[in-house]
Amino acid sequence: MSAPAAEPVGPYVIAWLVLLLLLGVSVASAYLPIGAWHPVMSFGIAATQAAIVFLIFMRLRGRPSLKWVFAGAGFFWLFLLFAMSAVDYFTRSGYPLRP
Repeated sequence: MSAPAAEPVGPYVIAWLVLLLLLGVSVASAYLPIGAWHPVMSFGIAATQAAIVFLIFMRLRGRPSLKWVFAGAGFFWLFLLFAMSAVDYFTRSGYPLRP
């Protein structure tokens, strides 16, 4: 039997460098006085980093396959957990923003 062909390392190195760049932007944004836009910017950077990890390192890019079904099921479950936690948090009587 012959050994499987090695994958090119280039896309992984580029993805790693982009992740490091986004990490630097995220750290630098902590010192910017952008007020209410800071969470939006932070979540945008985090979503971009997550997309790079999913597409490159988890090999979800390419044609749809069973991998997409399991990744989608995981995200659906994560959404349910966050939603249930948010409902519990916002419906408590001691929540500080409630009159």
